[in-house]
Amino acid sequence: MTEQRTRLKRFSAADRLWHLGLVLVFMTLSVTGIAWMFYETSWGRGLGSLFGGYQGTLEVHRIAGLVMMAGFVAHILYMLTQIDWKGFPRSLMGPDTLVFQWVDVKGFFAHLGWIFGLREHPRFDRWSWWEKFDYWAVWWGLIIVGITGLMLYNPVLTSQFMPGWLLNVALWVHRIEAVLAMGHIFTIHFTVEHWRPSSFPYNASMFDGSVDLEDARHEHPEWVARLEKEGRLDAALVAPPPVPLRILYFVVGYAIIALGVFLLVFALINAALLTLF
Repeated sequence: MTEQRTRLKRFSAADRLWHLGLVLVFMTLSVTGIAWMFYETSWGRGLGSLFGGYQGTLEVHRIAGLVMMAGFVAHILYMLTQIDWKGFPRSLMGPDTLVFQWVDVKGFFAHLGWIFGLREHPRFDRWSWWEKFDYWAVWWGLIIVGITGLMLYNPVLTSQFMPGWLLNVALWVHRIEAVLAMGHIFTIHFTVEHWRPSSFPYNASMFDGSVDLEDARHEHPEWVARLEKEGRLDAALVAPPPVPLRILYFVVGYAIIALGVFLLVFALINAALLTLF
């Protein structure tokens, strides 16, 4: 018996692979980066021992950073191939693009009004303003940590082209941006994507590439209405993934979430202890 198509395709296989690669490299950078920052604590040394000590942690961090920057460049090249250059620049202004538009500004203030109980929930199309924010936040974060990370990768070589004090600035900018990125992912991103009432306990759309149709009608009503009006909704519906895959997505996803929460909590505890002692 064919399983009913009750889910709406949201992400392509390429989208999901980009996200999975980003997650794996980001978590590697998070573990090694925090181990490096807290190496004077027993907790930091314990994390570092997983990579062969201080020097091994630093080398893995550097390699993972290079992989992330290479992936970022590859993603930019890939996105350039997805643009309809014949219709450029109007092709960037459609409802299916992640480019910020005036409708997103209005959506932000409408959403703010809904949070304070002043108006009804805004009707989002395929992407809400915060989903676009999440996407572009990765861009500016990678640019900042990428440039500063390359400066720190070979400080001797870098110092031949700029004064040494800039390396100190680069180190602190690199750390601050990395801490902001981890703080955002491990608190706001996890909460918005997985722990909202409509998503709890886990949103697997970035793993299986689809969302429940009724959930899409609730969170992205304009998108569903547009697909219905254009006669494309039936073609966009897919069957749910097999149960073993759903279990795998849940286990892998929550393992990543648990690791992020673990790093956040123990980093805060050790930062407090370092301040006290």
